[in-house]
Amino acid sequence: MPFNLEPYPYDRLNGIREIASKHAGGAIDLSVGSPIDPPPESAMRALAMPEGVRSYPPSAGTLTYREACASWITRRFGVSIDAGDVGACVGTKEFVASLPGYLKLLQESRGEGGKRDTVLFPELSYPTYSMGARLAGLRAVGVPAGGRAALEYIAPEDRDRALLLWANSPSNPTGLLSELPVYADWGREHGILVVSDECYADYIWDDEGWPHTILDGSDGVLAVHSLSKRSNFAGARAGFYAGDPSVVAFLVELRKHAGLMVPSPIQSAAIAALADDGHVQRQREIYYSRLVRLVRILGALNVKTTLPQGSFYLWVRAPSHIGDCWDMTEWLAGRLGIVVSPGEFYGASGKGYVRIAAVVSDEHLEIIEKRASN
Repeated sequence: MPFNLEPYPYDRLNGIREIASKHAGGAIDLSVGSPIDPPPESAMRALAMPEGVRSYPPSAGTLTYREACASWITRRFGVSIDAGDVGACVGTKEFVASLPGYLKLLQESRGEGGKRDTVLFPELSYPTYSMGARLAGLRAVGVPAGGRAALEYIAPEDRDRALLLWANSPSNPTGLLSELPVYADWGREHGILVVSDECYADYIWDDEGWPHTILDGSDGVLAVHSLSKRSNFAGARAGFYAGDPSVVAFLVELRKHAGLMVPSPIQSAAIAALADDGHVQRQREIYYSRLVRLVRILGALNVKTTLPQGSFYLWVRAPSHIGDCWDMTEWLAGRLGIVVSPGEFYGASGKGYVRIAAVVSDEHLEIIEKRASN
């Protein structure tokens, strides 16, 4: 079957940007969750140091980097993990996109052939989960959203063919929380690796005491973390994966051959950022305030929405009198001069929604509020 590469989702918003840019002051882009706030000063100081610039960094990450990641996991989630069961990745998008192909190779190295040829992922989700499967020549099967656990919707045939199951809690785009221990137990029962993308783990508003990492026991699971959202460090491309020792060991060795390395100065800066919890608490307060203001602005326009359980996105249903997600996207561009993401970017069942990222300055929020009042 030929590989057909559709346009990159956000490139489809050029016409919407033109509409929004007609407002005085121009378009305000809330479509991509790209942080606008500064990273911690400790990270910037470490980034400026010359250590490690001359030589190649270890692909797995320096021992100090992996120890910092393991220490943060223990401090943040109350679970212990060995630094040897942690590997560095160049941000997490490349890891998400490449992991299915690497797991396919792991399956072959174990002499298991192509029995498992399916990647399960949340039906409403970050598009790279599906794309990673396609890049590896695997089946991509969406699992309908079902609140805490949607595993009952997985067909037995798909379950038996599954190479991995992606979890994402809090979810992008919906903000829903998943009961991660249920996913871990299900994966172990069926011999399926469960990979939990936890990049929004520091931004949870509706806690209810749920565990927020899948790493309560590392067998059969991986957790993926990034400093992009936690520390406003998206441009630095620093992340890590941790969990099942045999899987991590295979990935570490394979990724050496692929030449994937986090630059040493970036690792030093990430170590400093991981040790600093104060800036994260301040950022939590900033995002929560922005979300509240955006909910209020939309409410004034008779677009009702609520705060998410987690993440810094609003998942907003398009009112019936406006239309579908693209109609809503165009309406918001014309009415408020903002650019948002049509829900279909995240799956067919998102066609009635838009995603609005709270990556907006107070100055721009004031502009949006004035536009809403006119």
